[in-house]
Amino acid sequence: MLTKSPAPQSPLDRLAEAGLAWGEGTYAWLAAPIGAAAFALYMLLTAFTAWVMPDANWDMLPYLAMSEESTYPDAQALHDYAYSTVKSSVSAADYKALTDDGGGFRSHMAQNAADFHSLLGMYRIKFLYAEILSTLSSVMSPVEAMRLVQVFSVLLFGAITLLWLRAEKALALAPVVGAVLIMADFGDAARASTPDLLTSALLLGGLFAYVRGREVATAILLFLAFMVRPDNIVFLAVFAVLLVLYRQKAWGVLVGFAASLAAYFAISHWAHHPGWWPHLWFSSIGQHYNMDGFEPAFSVIAYLRAFAASLLRAINLNSWVGVSVLALAGWFAADRAGFRLGRRAGILFAALVLGALAKFSVFPIHDTRIYFPHLIPPFLLLAPPFMALWAAVTGQHRAALHVIPGDKS
Repeated sequence: MLTKSPAPQSPLDRLAEAGLAWGEGTYAWLAAPIGAAAFALYMLLTAFTAWVMPDANWDMLPYLAMSEESTYPDAQALHDYAYSTVKSSVSAADYKALTDDGGGFRSHMAQNAADFHSLLGMYRIKFLYAEILSTLSSVMSPVEAMRLVQVFSVLLFGAITLLWLRAEKALALAPVVGAVLIMADFGDAARASTPDLLTSALLLGGLFAYVRGREVATAILLFLAFMVRPDNIVFLAVFAVLLVLYRQKAWGVLVGFAASLAAYFAISHWAHHPGWWPHLWFSSIGQHYNMDGFEPAFSVIAYLRAFAASLLRAINLNSWVGVSVLALAGWFAADRAGFRLGRRAGILFAALVLGALAKFSVFPIHDTRIYFPHLIPPFLLLAPPFMALWAAVTGQHRAALHVIPGDKS
């Protein structure tokens, strides 16, 4: 059989191939420091953006109000404080967007102190976030305090991520994790003046401590993450149940869950939280202007409508569903290739996936920020299997290069 001889390579082709080979070899040799440096740069840029380009979201107003209730016990004075503080700290266009929606919810709240005050129970429950803002506001402007919390949360999240990858000898995958963060709207979470990123960083620290077997740190960090955003109780409950079912010893998680469960009822009572169904109604069914005494009758049909509407929005408008599916695909690929998660990591992976589903089922709301704490840890858990898979593939490739063509001995 006649075959066509390959065309001779030009000097330019050989130079290009040599350059690519040198670049590939250099990156393989320096993948860990390059990956860590690139990820650290991304974190620093995100933190800088969070400080100089914060998002003027409406939730700033009730969060500022709840942090200064002890100073302004009167509803009108508290309302005036929150709105005047934000007005002096954002642009005129942003303030108009926060206070004037053509006679809708925002316009009403800007004019009605009593109704605004009735909403605070849904925000006051984020107890630790309120206390942090209150403490910082004594030494800086309240809006700057919110931005400082965001910058700290970005840097803490980035540091824990790098420590996790370093512990697993997977710093080469840091740029991949950075790409996942971009897909998961990390930048938006960093710019928003909400407790979402702080609770994500604390939860990430607690999960890293769990993976490393540091039980005391696990209990403390998981409890702190709950105190910033009590809806983490759903994930902690799922995690604790799986640990008990699979008889995995992890007393740090169980203690963190038990402490959070006890604190949940105490904080809900202290905060005058309106309850699960009124809060869900306000967030996903129909905004109610005054939450004092608001107790709508439970409706299965209303819940299912809210569930369906939030699911459609989550799939079409948000990124958390896609990122979660990508993590599941990564787990499936590694598992089929024979590189499986360990028992401890596997239970956590399952808890993160089921926890997000449970959180959405209990409180169907579509925003990615609600599920962000569940999005990045699965990829960090998959780092060791993928590093092992990469080592196996490159090892086979190197072995193939040493095979002599035509040698059948």
